[in-house]
Amino acid sequence: MTLHELQTDVLVVGAGLGGIAAALAAADRGARVVLTEEHPWIGGQLTSQAVPPDESAWVEDFGVTARYRRLRDGIRDVYRRSYPLTGAARSWGALNPGAGWVSKLCHEPRVAVGVLEEMLAPWRSSGRLTLVERVRPTAATTDGDRVTSVTLGSVVGGEPVTVVAALVVDATETGELLPLTGTEYVTGFESNRETGEPSAPDEAQPGNVQALSVCFAVEHLDGDRTIDRPERYDFWSSYRPGAWNGRRMLSWEAPNPRTLAMDVRTFSPNPGDDARAVAADQSKNPGDGNLWTFRRIAARDLFAPGHYASDLCLVNWPSIDYFLHPVLDVPRDVEEARIADARQLSLSMLYWMQTEAPRPDGGTGYPGLRLRPDVMGSADGLAQAAYHRESRRIRAVTTVTENDVSYAVRGDAGATRYDDSVGVGMYRIDLHPSTGGDTYIDVPSTPFEIPLGALLPRRVTNLLAANKNIGTTHVTNGCYRLHPVEWNIGEAAGHLAAHCLATGRAPHEVQAKPDLLADYQSELVAAGVELRWPDQQVYPY
Repeated sequence: MTLHELQTDVLVVGAGLGGIAAALAAADRGARVVLTEEHPWIGGQLTSQAVPPDESAWVEDFGVTARYRRLRDGIRDVYRRSYPLTGAARSWGALNPGAGWVSKLCHEPRVAVGVLEEMLAPWRSSGRLTLVERVRPTAATTDGDRVTSVTLGSVVGGEPVTVVAALVVDATETGELLPLTGTEYVTGFESNRETGEPSAPDEAQPGNVQALSVCFAVEHLDGDRTIDRPERYDFWSSYRPGAWNGRRMLSWEAPNPRTLAMDVRTFSPNPGDDARAVAADQSKNPGDGNLWTFRRIAARDLFAPGHYASDLCLVNWPSIDYFLHPVLDVPRDVEEARIADARQLSLSMLYWMQTEAPRPDGGTGYPGLRLRPDVMGSADGLAQAAYHRESRRIRAVTTVTENDVSYAVRGDAGATRYDDSVGVGMYRIDLHPSTGGDTYIDVPSTPFEIPLGALLPRRVTNLLAANKNIGTTHVTNGCYRLHPVEWNIGEAAGHLAAHCLATGRAPHEVQAKPDLLADYQSELVAAGVELRWPDQQVYPY
């Protein structure tokens, strides 16, 4: 077996939102960067996982970095330049192409892929950034408390690649570099004794991890588009998890995250609603009353008549949450089998909708529902990658706990302020059912800051966390795992890597010394990173 070796300043493993933001920031500041990705599309939860952006109610005005805003503006620009929008839609400043209730910018994932590729293009063409595609980390070498190299195996039969780098950024979806490099980490629930969190159990539960989901997109047309009966349909169609209070999981019913009572959602394909009247603000309306419009990614009435035969509905609902077993820290073949079972759950939900789902007219089934593999960029119509809500998390210099962000704890004083803030974020603590049998945990939070110490392992000196693997807990991961926060974390990590290369300082030294920290933070501010929330804040969310 031949090993191809690359040498670089900064290695970023994982080209999700955090990884792309890290690579852009580091390259822009002059560093040589190698960026790697396992799946066909870069972009992680926004693209290969097909999850429309989960953002705060104030995203149009503040609370994100300048680069993240360019991503959002770029997506809208593609629609205005290239899609046959109606005149009213084209002039809509806050254009929401899908008119989905979950986000102010619901869109087709492929559009985001193109914008992200465009953002990377100048650095790739200059040779400062190398994108190594369809690879996954398989091994690493260390020298004391430093990571010296990472080996990446091809997922399509190519040769492995070993990358030697001065600084390594783990931007993978599940913290894959942590076990490979011997970096100390935690999984699942920490204990209340360790964190002091009101929502934590008395004993640690490392195998108790949030559900993952395999999303998919459908349209609704005339005719029968029913898929073959999934192999695991008998199991999933009769599965009654404890959180569902004895009800079938494959249904329009699911627990209300805030009350835990069973709610019955509606499902009305192509409802002919006023797409421009959709006010996506989950602080006021969860938006999931009609599942069709909840995460809709194309509202046909915003486009020229006939351009879309149907709306495009993105399915990411409680009924496809897979929490039978964890997939972290299990053998690779077990992980693959469990994700395959999650894909069976998603296909089973679709088959149930096509054949058994109750309709308002008293009939059953929507056989006209059709998968859109072209929209997902996959052969089977499901998302290319599973949406992992929870990752391995570093044992960090700073760990953010529920007591730092919970409105019930902090009140109008707001979240903990950090001298080493490298960004901001906002979302409720939103934990889905987990592999330990827990139901939803939903805790109002306050607008929060991202401490630099949460990106730094306690011991390893040249590894930076840049995704859901930062120093949060099982509980606070629920509000730090969303799209703009992940981007901000990655951007801060990329800036730090380049800053350390330029100054000869170590990441932990920058975080610990006020004068060095101030210099680094000034660079973030100059790049359009917001370190504090405005004084006028809205509580709680």
